[in-house]
This record gives sequence, C-alpha cells and structure tokens, in this order.
Amino acid sequence: MTSEHETPGAAAAAGGTAAAVSGPRPIGSGAGGGRPGAGPAPARGSSVRARGLGVRGARGWVFRDVELDVPAGALVAVSGIAGTGRTALLLTCAGRMRPAEGAVAVGGLTGLRQIQRVAALGIVPGVTELDPTLTVREHVNEALALREGVFGRFRGREARRRRTLERVGLDVDPGTLAEELAPEEAQLLGAALALAGDPGLLLMDDVDEGLPADRQRDLWQRLAAIAAGGVTVIASCHDAAPAEGLATHTLPL
Repeated sequence: MTSEHETPGAAAAAGGTAAAVSGPRPIGSGAGGGRPGAGPAPARGSSVRARGLGVRGARGWVFRDVELDVPAGALVAVSGIAGTGRTALLLTCAGRMRPAEGAVAVGGLTGLRQIQRVAALGIVPGVTELDPTLTVREHVNEALALREGVFGRFRGREARRRRTLERVGLDVDPGTLAEELAPEEAQLLGAALALAGDPGLLLMDDVDEGLPADRQRDLWQRLAAIAAGGVTVIASCHDAAPAEGLATHTLPL
C-alpha cells in the first residue's frame, strides 16, 4: 500500500524525462480548472482523498493501492523514478484518467467531469505543454481569453496579465519565447496558465527536471507560496529531498 506522509514542521513553512507510464489515454482537455459550463463552481483549495487507487495499463499495473488524505491548501510532493506511475497518478487525481480500482474525490467531487472543473494541470509532458514559438505574453493572453471571453480583451488585460504572472512569482520579460525560459520559469508559466481558471487543485509533473538541488529548492518555495495562497498543489519529482520543510505531505511511489 502506498500512502502519503505528513512532513514534520511543514505547516510552519511559508512559502529528466517524463515518467514512462503505460495506461489508458487521458480523458478530457488539458489545463481545465474553472472552465465555463454547467457544474460546480471552482473550489478555493480542494481536498484530495483517495482509497485503494490504481491504474492498469496494457503491461500491467501502472500504480496500485495509493491512499491519499490531502487537506485543502496543502503542498504534496509525489516522488519516484521514471516508470513508477507519477504522471498517471496526477492525471487520475485531475479526472483525466479513469482508475481501474479504488476511488478519488477532489473537494468531495467524484465524477470525472466534476473533478476536471476544479482541477487544473500545469506542465505535464505529452499532455499540456508550452508552445516554444509563443511568447510568455501570448501564452497568458490565450489563457485569459479562454477564461474571460472576447469582452475581457478590451478591459484591463495588461493588468490581469501582470497579476497572473505575479501570482506564481514569475518575473520575466513578457516577450520571452517559451523555448528561452529556464526549466523552473517554464514550470511557473505552466502553473500561471492553469491558475487563470481559478482551480482548487493544481497538478504539476517533473518539477525538478533539469534543475540542480538549490534551484529545485527555490521552485518548491514558489510552489509553497502558491499553496499558501489558497490552492492545493500536487507536484511530482524524482527526489523529494529539496521539498523538505516546504511540502506538507510526501508520497513516494
């Protein structure tokens, strides 16, 4: 059985390659979170509860017997080597992958479509990725347009774009191409785009990829600040050590 652990002292904290998983195709669209349409309103920090959760693919179990009890506003570090099912677990918690056994509830919601409306994906390789040919400004403009519609383009868009980046602590020239961003900057831009929909749960994959330990620590501090702002954050990594004292819960796979 795989269950998460609460990290001692974390409550006082302020602020590679994608895992190769063999499983069902993700369900629904990418970022999600607060999309317009019928259904429950987006949560402000959603709890996540899983019991006996497992996903099975063509080659067998991707992960199995996962137990989660994550309160709203927590920061969870899911760690493991490639192939342990980190990405599949994130997609399952986001309502994009149907479990073969067990159940997951996000903010008390259990239906896949319901979960998709309150859970948003940051960068998940192969699922939600930045367009290397677009600038930071263009990425944020697209995210805001999806959220606000055509009328939102003409009233204070520049201020909202600035607030979107400030929310995740991303300080870069808006004219920077995505392909020119450092790995942690790309992760934060992905988080900013996901948060444009005001989700209750943000999920991010491989957040330590390509980063030395000190820069991993800096990124975890940014993620802790995001969680402290009222969003539950679940992020996968190879090694959870740089998140010590920042992540409120850890889940080794």
